[in-house]
Amino acid sequence: MKKKVLVIEDNNDIRENIVEILQLAGYEVSAADNGKSGVELAQQHLPDVILCDIMMPELDGYGVLYMLSKNPATAAIPFIFLTAKAEKVDLRKGMEMGADDYLTKPFDDMDLLNAIEMRLKKKAIQKEFYSNSLERLHTLIGRNEGLNELKKIIQERKSRPFKKNQVIYYEGDRGTGIYLIITGKVKTIRMAEDGRELMTGIFGSDEYFGVNAQLSNEPYSDTATALEDSTVCLIPKDQLEHLLFRYPEVAREFIKLLADNIRVKEDQLVQLAYHSVRKRMAEAVLRLLKPAPGGESFKIAREDLAAMAGMATETVSRTLSDFKEEGLIDKKGSTITVLDANRLAKMKN
Repeated sequence: MKKKVLVIEDNNDIRENIVEILQLAGYEVSAADNGKSGVELAQQHLPDVILCDIMMPELDGYGVLYMLSKNPATAAIPFIFLTAKAEKVDLRKGMEMGADDYLTKPFDDMDLLNAIEMRLKKKAIQKEFYSNSLERLHTLIGRNEGLNELKKIIQERKSRPFKKNQVIYYEGDRGTGIYLIITGKVKTIRMAEDGRELMTGIFGSDEYFGVNAQLSNEPYSDTATALEDSTVCLIPKDQLEHLLFRYPEVAREFIKLLADNIRVKEDQLVQLAYHSVRKRMAEAVLRLLKPAPGGESFKIAREDLAAMAGMATETVSRTLSDFKEEGLIDKKGSTITVLDANRLAKMKN
């Protein structure tokens, strides 16, 4: 079956050129010359990808993206902005609103086709990920209607990419739902009175974060930031509350997640209060191994390690140098390879 692409562009020449290229490439193409018509076509045809200009009459690209994101039927459709070079500074707004990619005009045929193909591939990967996640969650729900409702909620959600060091939410923000990591890693931090960061959590793919604020109905107590380029899905608060209310099995599972988070934070407080610098660093290194592919190497900035272990960056550097000399680790730039996990685990206090 042909993939469907919707092109929303008010410039006739550009729009007709894009349509011709995509049709030659085997796509089924529909087109609109303004934002209002584009929204209507998107809701009628439910395309696989949407290409949309930013500056348009009647309804601009931001308005199109906003309206489509509010409709569950169109919210998950990959959205690519078309922008002139002069408008490039405005792209941050679009990406923060949930756009998936952008093309800067003028672009050539291959740029266009590669952008669309990449979005379709990522959507297929996301669908497979959700299928696997639902399979793992199957044991949480005893009744089929619960699984079906969870599946519906997840499939309607659109994942968002976050660049390394991009903030996902700030301490004090009101919780809008819980987050599920599709790819990458996310850290949560709190600021100490002296201005230092303390890392309160580190999460990898297929893990939830923001659970505490959701279940306690309070603002976020920490700031969440992408530790590396990551893809994250938000499960909205209202939909999740409906699910938790109707299916106690799911509610119990999220309470268990909350309890696990509290236990980890309690362990962290004990380590900060009673463990030596060397033991805290060894525990931090071993903790970072868990979500790493292969379980031997990982990349992390010195500042993040300092926040995680509760020490100064200079202390991090000295301790890692000692570990390297002792044959416990190898270090090249920000990549740390564990050579002797057993000795790290048995580090004396």
